[in-house]
Amino acid sequence: MDRTYDRNLPVSSLTVSRFVDNITSTEEVDQAEYYLYKFRHSPNCWYLRDWTIHSWVRQCLKYGQREKALHTLQNKVQYGIFPDGFTFNLLIDSYIKDKDYKSACAVVEEVMLQEAFDLRSTQILSFYALGHYLATKPTLVSGERALGASLLICGLTDRSTIGLSAQVIGNTLLGKVEMQNGIHAVFKAMPLHWAHGYLDRALAVMEEVSAGTGDAALTKDALDLMGDVLADLSSESESSGEDTDEEEKNKQDAVDEDDEAERAKLPQYVARFQELRSHLESSGKVEASSFQTLVSTLAQKELSAAEGPDLERYQEQVQGWEAERAQLIQREREMREKAEQEKRERLAVSAAAQ
Repeated sequence: MDRTYDRNLPVSSLTVSRFVDNITSTEEVDQAEYYLYKFRHSPNCWYLRDWTIHSWVRQCLKYGQREKALHTLQNKVQYGIFPDGFTFNLLIDSYIKDKDYKSACAVVEEVMLQEAFDLRSTQILSFYALGHYLATKPTLVSGERALGASLLICGLTDRSTIGLSAQVIGNTLLGKVEMQNGIHAVFKAMPLHWAHGYLDRALAVMEEVSAGTGDAALTKDALDLMGDVLADLSSESESSGEDTDEEEKNKQDAVDEDDEAERAKLPQYVARFQELRSHLESSGKVEASSFQTLVSTLAQKELSAAEGPDLERYQEQVQGWEAERAQLIQREREMREKAEQEKRERLAVSAAAQ
């Protein structure tokens, strides 16, 4: 591959794929990562195929190098790696088995950025990782945005207690970022709504559940988290007038008039939250079980059933990969034969001229 690269000839996806498929040591994992990056940024590279990405993650897991797989996913544009749901599942499940929920959530963040919650099994595994990570009560110095967006987007298509609670938590964390740093700090590089009012959207979910006639409820810890965030924001708002720190002033300068208008709504949000929570409690729509408990139960009951149709879909995808690979191999063979024929013809012409 290096000779082909140095001669500025195309390095085909088949060539890179064969190298990845034939990895036999941790040293070759390092070498493969180098090639993935090198050829992605060369003008003579043919783009990577889905099966190469899937095989790369499998090889990283096989040789205990999953941090490399996570690194490439987090730098997917540079590496040209955009995994499918099954590839994400492999990595999330690997971290969950080791109870490394922070790293599992880092993978879920990549799923969120790619908006790849199409598989029910991916959604369930993501809920499980997010719920268990939240239960550790992590100190989120700068992680509210990613965690909030992951919870929100993962829960958008789920109308159960879990999905709706995830939406409340997600909108609340994003609302905290919005109130503290402005709307532009929320949606940048995220597949999120650009309009103000994430706390308002959290309250809208509460209103939906409160007015609903079904069995859906909101978990007590989701409501507790929102209450704590609103209390912290209110406290910050009261003390902001006394803070003359230069950094705080610069942060306020970066917040535009619309952000200030949103901040002014905080007392209304606090009042609405208290009213809605009281109504939810009186109507029996507050789930006592924690979010972590619910996602654990969900995984126990539904993951195996969800994996069935997802695995069938995966097998169909593998068949598609094999067919595509066969076509590429055939095209590669034809191109090689054509090149050899042209070489023979040139030699014959050269010999006749002599």
